[in-house]
Amino acid sequence: MNSHLPPERLKYLRLLSEQYPTVEALCTEISRISALLSLPKGTEHFMSDIHGEYEAFCHIMNNCSGVIREKVTLWLGSRLTHEEEDELCTLIYYPDQTLKQLHAAGRISPEWYRTRVEYLIHLARMLTSKYTREKAREAMPDSWAFLLDELLHYQSDEGDAANEQEGNRRRYHHAIVDAMIGIDACDGLINALTVTIKHLAVDRLHVVGDIFDRGPRADSVMDILMKHHAVDIEWGNHDVLWMGAASGSEACICGVVRNCLSYGNMDILERGYGIPLRALSLFAEHQYPELPPDVAPRHAITVMMFKLEGQLIRRNPEFAMEDRLLLHKLDRRNLTVEIDGEVWPVKPLPLPTVSPDDPYALTEEEAEVLAGLRSAFMHSPRLHEHIAFLYQKGWMYRVYNGNLLYHGCIPMTPEGDFYEKTLEGQPYKGKAFMNYTDRIARRAFYRGDRYALDFMWYLWCGTDSPVCGRRIKTFARAFVPDKAAWHEPQDPYYKWYRVEEKCTEILAEFGLTDSESRIINGHTPIHVGSGESPLRAGGRLVVIDGGFCKAYQKTTGIAGYTLIANSHGMRLMSHQPFTSLEDAQSTGRDIHSQSYEFATYPQRKYVSDTDHGTRLKERMQDLIDLLEASRKGLVVLH
Repeated sequence: MNSHLPPERLKYLRLLSEQYPTVEALCTEISRISALLSLPKGTEHFMSDIHGEYEAFCHIMNNCSGVIREKVTLWLGSRLTHEEEDELCTLIYYPDQTLKQLHAAGRISPEWYRTRVEYLIHLARMLTSKYTREKAREAMPDSWAFLLDELLHYQSDEGDAANEQEGNRRRYHHAIVDAMIGIDACDGLINALTVTIKHLAVDRLHVVGDIFDRGPRADSVMDILMKHHAVDIEWGNHDVLWMGAASGSEACICGVVRNCLSYGNMDILERGYGIPLRALSLFAEHQYPELPPDVAPRHAITVMMFKLEGQLIRRNPEFAMEDRLLLHKLDRRNLTVEIDGEVWPVKPLPLPTVSPDDPYALTEEEAEVLAGLRSAFMHSPRLHEHIAFLYQKGWMYRVYNGNLLYHGCIPMTPEGDFYEKTLEGQPYKGKAFMNYTDRIARRAFYRGDRYALDFMWYLWCGTDSPVCGRRIKTFARAFVPDKAAWHEPQDPYYKWYRVEEKCTEILAEFGLTDSESRIINGHTPIHVGSGESPLRAGGRLVVIDGGFCKAYQKTTGIAGYTLIANSHGMRLMSHQPFTSLEDAQSTGRDIHSQSYEFATYPQRKYVSDTDHGTRLKERMQDLIDLLEASRKGLVVLH
C-alpha cells in the first residue's frame, strides 16, 4: 500500500476502524474471514410453481427435496432398519405429530430418547461441518442454543479413546440428555434438534415463481417463506397478478377473484385475507338469476374483467394488446365472435350489463362492487404483509452464484434476437427490458400511479411479458366452446431456449460467461410421460416447474422437479405425487424422489467461489488495507 491514500479511501478506512478499533480485533476478523472462505459452499434448494399447494410444499420443505433422507441413509443407514429409517425421517419432518403418536402408542422409553437424540446429534454434527460455529449456532432455536452447542461440538478426549463410555465429555453428553429425560423435557430437545437439522441442510432457498393461485393455501405457503432463514423469489405471472391486485389494479383484482372462483379457492380471500365476496355474490344473484349460484359470481367478475381490460388496453396502446378487445366483436344475435379474423360460435351466456353502444363501460352496480373489492384488497393487513415480503425478497430475475434465475422467459423474436419493446417512449430489450419491468412493478406498489398499475396487468398476461410468455386466450376459454379457439401460441423464446448457443447468449446478456453457468427456469410443466426432459440446450438451461399443482399431474406423469446445488455439483430431484400431510405424519410415507446428477464441478466449490465469498474477499482486503494503514501511521488503532 502506498504511504499516501486518496482522501475518500482514507476516510473509509478511518470509519472502518470504528468497528475494529484494535489490532487484535482486526487480525481476528481477517483470520475469521480467511477461514470462512475455505469452507465448502452451502447447499442451495430451487423450487418453482408451488401454486398454493401448501401440503406438498410443506413436505418438500421438511424433507429438503429428499436431502434429509439421503443424509440419514448415508450417515446412519448401517445402524438402522428400513422401518427405523422411515421413523427417524418422519420424526425430523414432523417432530410434534410423530412424538404425539409414539407417546400414544406407548413406544417411547428412556432408551428410545437416548438413541434418537444420539442419531439426531450425529446428523446435526455432520451438517455443521460446512459452517462456522457461529453460523451453526444461529440455526439453533434461541432457548436451546446453549445445550445444542454443547452437544454438537464436544470433542472426544483420552477417556473416550480408551473407553467410550467413560470419557469425560461423553459422560457430560449423557448427563445432559439424562437430565432432559428426568425432567420430561426431551421432546423439546428433539424438536430443537430437528429444527437445526432442517436449517443446516439447506443454506439458501430459491423460489422461481408462482406461489399463488390454483391450490388452496398460498397464504400458508407465504407464512412459511417469511420464516425461512435465507430465501429469494423470482416473480411468476400469478405472483404479479396478486401483487397488482394488492397495489390497487382493478383489472388484476378481477383476475385474482376470477381465478379463486374458478379453482374453488374462495377461502384464501375470505378467511385468509379477509376479503369478502358477499357483495359480488348478491350482485351476481340479482343480475344473473338464470345461472347457478356457484356459476353466477364467476360470470359476473369475468364480464367486469373484460370491460376493465378493454379500458386498460385503449389507454395503453404501447402494450399492443388490441387483439384482446373482443366484447365489441360479439354478435349477440347470431351468437358468434370474431377472433383473429375467424368467426367462432359462443355459448349462450347472459350479458345484460354489456351495452351495445359502449360494451367496455361499467354499470353503476358493477362499479360499486369493484370499489368494495378494491378497498378490501388495499386494506387487508395480512395480504399486504405477504405482498411486501414478495417485493422485499423478490425480483424479476436474479443472478446468483453464477446462475441466472427467472420464472418465465426473455422475450425473443422468431429469428432468435431479443425482442425490443418501447415503453414510456423508450426502447428496451434483453436485460434492460427485465430491469425496466422490475422497476415499474415496484412503482406500482410503492407509488400506485395509473400506468404502473396497468403495467401489472400487462405483466400478468401480455403477449411479450417476460413472466407470461404466451398469448392468453381467456375470452375464448370463457365464451367459446370449441377448444380449437383456445390455443395460446408461445413466445419464440420457448423454441430458442433449446439451443445451446442461444442460452449462452442469454447468459452473456446478464454478464455470465462461465461454462458452468446455467439458466434456472420455471413456468412450464415437464411432460415426463411423453419423454420430455427438464434439461434444455445441452444442460445450459434447467426447467424446474415444481409440478405441485395437482391438476397438472395427470398430464405430466410426476409431481415435478426441484433442484439441489451443493459444493460438488447440481442435481435434479423428480418427485412423485404427494398424498397428504395427515398420511405422511401418520404412516411415515414420504414423497418418493429420484436424484439425477447432471453437472459435477471439476473441483469442489467453496465459499470463496460464491457471491458471498466475493463480498467477503473484498471485505478482507479492506481490513488488510486498514492494518497496513495503521502500521504506516495513517490510521490510529489501539
